[in-house]
Amino acid sequence: MSIDPRSTEPIYVQIAYWLENEILKGTFKADEQVLSQYALADMFNINPATAAKGLTLIADEKIVYNRRGLGKFVSPNAKELIVEKRQTKRLEPLIRQITEEASYLKMSEETLIKKIKQAYKKAGEFDE
Repeated sequence: MSIDPRSTEPIYVQIAYWLENEILKGTFKADEQVLSQYALADMFNINPATAAKGLTLIADEKIVYNRRGLGKFVSPNAKELIVEKRQTKRLEPLIRQITEEASYLKMSEETLIKKIKQAYKKAGEFDE
């Protein structure tokens, strides 16, 4: 993943999202250290303060925790927190939008479900 400076999503949010994805993929496991703000800044060629803001965002959500003097570490329940947050704050609003649009277009439930299944299959099998 790369950071898109043209995105409407602030860079620090993109950093937090990238870190969440890495936790979900298992790159960073429970109680393992995540990249520092300086490593993230170097990796994505951004300001360290911006990277720190992304780390703070997921720390505020208890996805990572701080070990004084050592850095940020993945919380034991980080995956569950990320899944719950994304289902509630990202996926459910998208589902509402899709179903409303399908309703405006007079698309049947069966057709909508078929299209969702096709899109899900195309998205690939998410490696757990």
